[in-house]
Amino acid sequence: MKYIDEYRDKELVGKLVDQIKKVSKTPIALMEVCEGHTMSIQKFGIPTLLPDTIKLISGPGCPVCVSDRKYIDQAIAYARIEDVIITTYGDLIRVPGSTSSLDQEKAKGADVRIVYSILDALKIAKENKDKKIVFLGIGFETTAPSSAAGIIKAQMAGIRNFYLFSSHKIMPPAMEALIDEGVKLDGYIAPGHVSTITGIGIYKNIPKKFGLGCVISGFEPVDLLKAILMLVNQIENSDQKVEIAYTRVVKPEGNIKAQQMLEEVFELRDDWWRGFGVLPKSGMKIREKYSDFDAEAKIPVEVEPTREDKGCICGEILKGIKNPKDCKLFVTVCTPANPVGACMVSHEGSCHAYYKYNR
Repeated sequence: MKYIDEYRDKELVGKLVDQIKKVSKTPIALMEVCEGHTMSIQKFGIPTLLPDTIKLISGPGCPVCVSDRKYIDQAIAYARIEDVIITTYGDLIRVPGSTSSLDQEKAKGADVRIVYSILDALKIAKENKDKKIVFLGIGFETTAPSSAAGIIKAQMAGIRNFYLFSSHKIMPPAMEALIDEGVKLDGYIAPGHVSTITGIGIYKNIPKKFGLGCVISGFEPVDLLKAILMLVNQIENSDQKVEIAYTRVVKPEGNIKAQQMLEEVFELRDDWWRGFGVLPKSGMKIREKYSDFDAEAKIPVEVEPTREDKGCICGEILKGIKNPKDCKLFVTVCTPANPVGACMVSHEGSCHAYYKYNR
């Protein structure tokens, strides 16, 4: 299968591992900031192939996991309004809020529907003109362009009962905050999907300001090992920079059309991240010219006080300070069937990945 089998080739994997072992002399810690990478690293047993000099750390790459629990609480509050239909991707429906979840609200009679794209939500809006359709927009630069496109399409089509509730975020502020807070890293395995949209420009400040290299990786074993080898070479040669290992998909300039749509619909705002608190200019807010489609601006709702679960260390896990096995809840009660936090329920969450492949 093109672009799959050749990137799982056992002989090529072996050659890359041998090169890494030959080149790597300095003890280093590399962080992946894409939970698609985390899943692949655990699934394919990448850490077991590497020399003792290299430590891999999972970072804040799961957009569901880093989002404020208050966001879920507010989505639940919207779901409890009689004339509101909630439309969402499936990974949000079981994420626990303070006292409930969208799944539980649906069981009680709320109209909560799983969709596969924002176009599905627009179709529901057209078919239910007496209802307010709220689409839960969550994700980094990867999924935000589709939300932007949905809003533009809604405006062009005159759909006035469609609203976006945005939790979209951008990745660089979190990557820089990790270094500012003293998390010991030597390089980033940069996210492939995000970089398809953004290109390399969003990472250029990291080598310049912090002296850390970034290599954009794909998701197969050969992709990841190639990216790790490139980072090791950078570090051993003191030549930290931004490079692309995922050249079959990512271009230096990124997707210009998608970038233009993001700029058209969204502006940056300070936003809350689990484990970090509020990071300046890290979230995406709908611009005033599209405020008719902004759920926060147009649908007032009272949200219950947000509370966190005692013992949950998702914030520390997302910062790479601890791993899931350090969490008492992970080894006792927290499972995909009974999640305490978003890191376990989301298929991109670190806890879910560890539970599935490394328990």
